Amino acid sequence: MTGQESVAVVGGGIGGLTAAHELRERGFAVDVYEAREIFGGKARSFPVDEPGVEGLPGEHGFRFLPGFYRHLRDTMTRIPYDGNRRGVRDNLVETTELMKAKTGGENVTASAELPGSPTELKNTLERMFWRDEVPDREHDFFLNRFHLLVTSCERRWNTEHENTSWWEFTRAEEMSEAYRKHLVRGATKLLVAMDPEKSSTRTIGKMTEQTFYDIVDPDRNVEILDAPTNEAWIDPWTSYLEDQDVCLHPDEPVQRLEFDGEKITSVETTDATVEADQYVLATPIEAALDLVTPEMQDAAPELRQMTNLHTDWMSGIQFYLNRELDLSHGHGIYFDSPWALTSIHQNQFWSRKVSSYGDGEVEDILSICISDWSTPGVETGKPADECTESEIRREVWSQLQRHLGEDAPDESEVVGYHLAPGITHENGETRNSEPLLVNTVGSRRHRPPADTAIPNLYLAADYVRTETDLATMEGANEAARDAVTGLIERSSHSSRPPKTWSLPQKKLFHPLKAHDRVRYGLGLPHIAETTGKLWKKRATG
Repeated sequence: MTGQESVAVVGGGIGGLTAAHELRERGFAVDVYEAREIFGGKARSFPVDEPGVEGLPGEHGFRFLPGFYRHLRDTMTRIPYDGNRRGVRDNLVETTELMKAKTGGENVTASAELPGSPTELKNTLERMFWRDEVPDREHDFFLNRFHLLVTSCERRWNTEHENTSWWEFTRAEEMSEAYRKHLVRGATKLLVAMDPEKSSTRTIGKMTEQTFYDIVDPDRNVEILDAPTNEAWIDPWTSYLEDQDVCLHPDEPVQRLEFDGEKITSVETTDATVEADQYVLATPIEAALDLVTPEMQDAAPELRQMTNLHTDWMSGIQFYLNRELDLSHGHGIYFDSPWALTSIHQNQFWSRKVSSYGDGEVEDILSICISDWSTPGVETGKPADECTESEIRREVWSQLQRHLGEDAPDESEVVGYHLAPGITHENGETRNSEPLLVNTVGSRRHRPPADTAIPNLYLAADYVRTETDLATMEGANEAARDAVTGLIERSSHSSRPPKTWSLPQKKLFHPLKAHDRVRYGLGLPHIAETTGKLWKKRATG
């Protein structure tokens, strides 16, 4: 890396690739070091080698892009793909339905399309907040909670909501089981591995607000890729970066960061000692903590704060079927599943059909995310993190059958399955080498900024403190943009920093937010707390 200011990026997931993309566009010489053979991090897809399904694509669960993922879509637009006008972004397909399944096969498929009238909007919102399933007074109390969130000023979000659990904020303990299942736990099911009793109201509330906006905004859609992730996105991305002279180093893990007490001087990989002017650490939190030394923590206290962050398990399993499914044109949420299952079946969305992979026997792939690994299952009586691979497969299948009823695929239609590669079971112990950061109450203050106090070290991963505030592909992309911005500000470059966006807000609520800003400044509670006490009394009285 000579001539230009050089940057070594450690980690080739979404954060690392985004940082490389933004840096190379601004003239930096960039090398990316990835521990695995395949780039993409937890978002990657890969050919499986399980008996009977060799060559079929596998992944950790499934990828999806909610409407508020602006950073990720912007990057996708700038990755050329086979003549597409908007690059790989044109490989996104809109979902139009959402299946809400309950035990006994009582599943309801709701349209995810924009309501066309005030009446349709009202009906959509009532379905969203389960009017028919939750007692009226409790339903109205939850609407009060929702109104409080969307009209809260930012300072209230960052203090009261950040330091209150979703369980406490929604008064879940005092309400019915239907309220807890559909409104309190249900709000977390389609996001990431979050426990409503431990996760902050700021995080879950922000995502609930954005989900509402996805429903009412015609320009915001939930989309998924029209092919396996690496085929539709990651491989075209790495090819483009190589065409732009980014040096990619797969299967070359970094083992150590050399620190001289002031700055990073080199990184030690399995093959070489690499020296650069600047360094971007874009590994997952557990790998970052292995690389950050006590001396680095002394120089940059925000790195020590990372040890207070928590991870949990969220991973997935694929079932490969010999027929195409017809459940819903979008995601399925299994509300009574103790393992908090969500799913999507892929063939309906893929431009290249599933039968073109492998030996042609497989017609569809049912991709399932498991978000709760600590609650006992219905078949095995054990939590997922104590199960063997075959037990996880049997338990997930049982929970699906209980929810889908007559719509469920038959056991005879299963050609094979694949469990995410991070899950292993050896010597009686189940392990997950690829956990996910979870936003527990008050954890935002422990999340580091992208530009650390070490003058040539930057962070570009989903645990960085961002506006997105969620361990997602979008959060990693935004963090990488912040890292590049910090790097530019400290370098001799005069390049424009990457663009970032705040989470969208509706102008309708601006006057109410301004009113709450005044109340907060005066030390007063949100005005909705007054009416909330009335609703709470009605709901529990």
